[in-house]
Amino acid sequence: MGRLKKMSLKSRLITGIMVFIVIISVSYYLHLFKPKNSVDLYQSMSFADDFEEAQSLMLEGYEANFKEKDFEFINGTDTQANSISQFTLFEYDEKSYLIMTSPGTQGIRKLKVLAVEELPTEIRDYFLELSP
Repeated sequence: MGRLKKMSLKSRLITGIMVFIVIISVSYYLHLFKPKNSVDLYQSMSFADDFEEAQSLMLEGYEANFKEKDFEFINGTDTQANSISQFTLFEYDEKSYLIMTSPGTQGIRKLKVLAVEELPTEIRDYFLELSP
């Protein structure tokens, strides 16, 4: 306790700035190094060193949906993506819409709507069964 009282204002300020920088750096890393769109996700999965690293990208509780054979196929030297698409599903009371957007590669990563389709009942029911 006596040591804290002896710390000068300059030392406290320097310590506070260092702690602030560490907290901001950790937040920056956690926020910016997660995939933000389909292209980022594909790159993160294809450049992952092993299956566990790629599986860590899955949402908690959905890890089992990504199998090791999927990882091996994505990372195979003889396979490459033909295209990367991004879809969003909007659900309303009695209707569902599938929205196809650009994967966020144009400009400053802004999404652009490419197509909107109302889903048939059978497909809507399928996606409703998948909902958490």
